[in-house]
Amino acid sequence: MTGAVARVVMYATGFCPYCLRAEDLLRARGAEDIEKIRVDLDPARRAEMLERTGRRTVPQIYIGDVHVGGYDDLAQLDRGGRLARLLAAAEV
Repeated sequence: MTGAVARVVMYATGFCPYCLRAEDLLRARGAEDIEKIRVDLDPARRAEMLERTGRRTVPQIYIGDVHVGGYDDLAQLDRGGRLARLLAAAEV
């Protein structure tokens, strides 16, 4: 992928293997700047994540304004060829 890609925000913890896999996949698809919000270090950010997503598990990923979900959701988007398009469509 060339050019700018969407802003990516990922709620994560420091000990989550799915967070690492999600980050690897996003980087492989061209997302270089991933804003990681560590909910294990800041309980207020965990509450924010729950309020925004309605989910308690990490990772929770946003591409632009679109809530993608967790790693399984991200991988499914990628398998369907939609992840690269989503990253490009939400360019900043």
